[in-house]
Order: sequence, then C-alpha cells, then structure tokens
Amino acid sequence: MSKKLKIGIFGFGVVGQGLYDIIKSQDLNLEIVKFAIKNKDKKRSLPAELFTTDHDELLDNTEINTIVELIDDADAAYKIAKKALSTGKNVVSANKKMIAAHLEELVSLQQQYGTSLLYEGAVCGSIPIIRNLEEYYDNELLHAITGIFNGSSNYILSKIFNEGIAYDIALKHAQELGFAETNPILDVGGYDPKFKLTIATAHAYGLFIKPEKILNVGIQNLKNEDIQYAKEKNVKIKLVPTARKISSKQIIAFVLPKFVKSDDFLYNVENEYNGVTVQAAFADKQFFFGKGAGGHPTGAAVLSDIAALRYDYKYEYKKYHQKSGLIYTDKVSLEVYLRYEHEYTLEKLKITDISERFARNDYKYVIGTVTLKSLLENNELLQTKDVFIAQTGKIIYSTQSIEAITQEELLVN
Repeated sequence: MSKKLKIGIFGFGVVGQGLYDIIKSQDLNLEIVKFAIKNKDKKRSLPAELFTTDHDELLDNTEINTIVELIDDADAAYKIAKKALSTGKNVVSANKKMIAAHLEELVSLQQQYGTSLLYEGAVCGSIPIIRNLEEYYDNELLHAITGIFNGSSNYILSKIFNEGIAYDIALKHAQELGFAETNPILDVGGYDPKFKLTIATAHAYGLFIKPEKILNVGIQNLKNEDIQYAKEKNVKIKLVPTARKISSKQIIAFVLPKFVKSDDFLYNVENEYNGVTVQAAFADKQFFFGKGAGGHPTGAAVLSDIAALRYDYKYEYKKYHQKSGLIYTDKVSLEVYLRYEHEYTLEKLKITDISERFARNDYKYVIGTVTLKSLLENNELLQTKDVFIAQTGKIIYSTQSIEAITQEELLVN
C-alpha cells in the first residue's frame, strides 16, 4: 500500500507549474503543503498562503516528508537537497547541474540517513532513461550510451537544416518559445548535455566523473559554410553526448557536434525532442525517444519520481557499489571536421592523418584525427569564434592504452 506524501516544492516556474497542473488532475494520495519561491511580489495563479520565500519554512516543517526541488540556482539547490536528505526527507530534483557536481556526496548522504534522492526529470525530460539504466540494464554490459540530450540546441539545429533558418534567428525562436534561456550558452555550449551525460554515466557504468573533466564543445560557432558542407555530405549536425566503454577498465565521455547519417536513429530526432541510444552486449542497440523540454514533459518525469516515493523507491547504484575498477580516460582519438582560420590551430590541436583539406580566403577546413586529450587541453581555443569542430563518427582506440582488444574493435563507427 502506498503512503501519503506531504510535499514542499521549491520553485513555481515552467516545470513547477507543469507539475502542479498534472498533480491536481489526478488522485495520487499527495498533498502539496507549501511552495518556496524567490519573488514574493510576482502574481501567482494560486492562493498567497501557499507560497513563502523562507526555505526553512519547508525544510524545518516536520509535516513535510518530501521535498521537490525545481529551481535554476545549482548552489541553492545543493543546500536544499543536502539539508533535506540529512533531516529525513526524501528529495526529487530536476537540477542536472547540481546533481552532476555533487552526485557522489549525495549518494553517500542517502546511505547515511536512509533517505532517497530521485532525479529522472534532470536527464532528457520525459524519457525514463535513469530508471531504465537502474532497473533494466542493472546487470547489462553497456558498450555505449549516446544521443541528443538537449532540446534547445536540437530545436535550433532542426530549424537550420530543415527550414534553412539562420542560426541567430533559430536561437531567437527557441528563446521566444522558452526552450532556450536569455543567455543560452548552457544549452548551445554543450554544458547542459554534459551534466546529463555525467549523471547517466554514473548509472550506466557506476563511475562518478566530475563534469569539469568532460569535454563539452557546442554549436555556438556554427557558420553557413559548416552547414553547407554537411548538406553536401548528406548528413545533419547534431549536438551529441557520448559515453563509451573502450576496454574492460576504461570509459570515455565527451560532448561534441557530430555529423549524423540518415541511417542513425538520431537523424530524425527533431525540434525539442530528445533521443537516447543504448548499446548493450546482450540487448544490443535500443532507442528511447521523447520530449526533452517543456513544463508538462519534465513535470511528468518529476511526478513519476514522486509517485515512486510512495512505495519507498530508491536508486540502488548497483554498478557503483560493485566497484568494477573502471576509470575515465582521454587516451582515444577522434576523426573530426575542423573549420579554422589560423594554421596554428592545426599545430596546437596536433591534427594528424588529414584525409581532406580545403582552403580559400574566407573558409578553411580539414578532416583529420585528434586526441581527446588534446581537445581537453585546448578547450579555450575550441571556444573561439573562428573554430568549429564536429565528430565525423569514427572513434579510434590506441592499442598502447588499451589491454586485450582485437583488431576489429580498433575502429568503431
């Protein structure tokens, strides 16, 4: 039998409102006791007595047994989650930046205090990827998890490739629709999908990687020449996070624009939708598809977590507790398209095995090979406006860094 949850909710923005709409339409044995908000003067659609600006009014309320955290501020979200878990309250969060940065500590707090932190809404909106990694793939050997994790950047790229809209105009449309922030760099710069990849990697491989160690390169430097090149090659550009197991003990993880071919599941993932491909040893390749942005899709994922807490559901982190000895490595090479302005860019990145080269006054590019290590070391260079880089699809493993892999495994598309 389910227990009654008395809920305190932090935040009443797009997701908070979406969650409230869903809860009030169903009989789920839930009671919302109070909302904590930042702006007390903003007009609300609910009675004023339901709102407070005092966090402790929720966190110190012994009647409330469940905290739902739906705010943008990662530092404040961390303090809320930490205090709630440490005082016997379960927590549901959609704050991917906070969770990615503090996941190992938050897992330890749950164990110490017997509480539960759930965060399906933090990764890929309405797609239940965390629950699937926890339950369905908990004993699977996963080769890779990859996909489109950010609805804002995908919306922009869809408008560019399908409707011929310029990047700046597509970005403005995304902002007007609420898919992208006023400062969109978290989305288009690849930070948001990196935080989501960090969380997914913890469940897929039991490996907690600090977000700052993972390469993220976005689409903010995309130019017409890059788009034209992709169209000539009959590919689309998508912003793709990838976590891949490259040996029995090594994982790679990065976020890069990628040339996606028409036979790839991700090719037809458009607008604000997300798609996740899981490649497993026994289940083979499986694909998850759903809306990755918007109040109701994310609110539905949050509600799924809240509903699970009625039955004392917890993530078990089986792969983490198994202590498999996996490590994160940057000893891998990627084949890339690199548009650049200055020749020193090729030298600094140490581009090798150049198979294609083009140069004119206003446009230069090469197709060549670069190490993940070199990309990480030159991350600042990759952010400059005269550089755009995209993975062509090939990951090349170094035989010196990997034990016991066969020749056939050296090149993976």
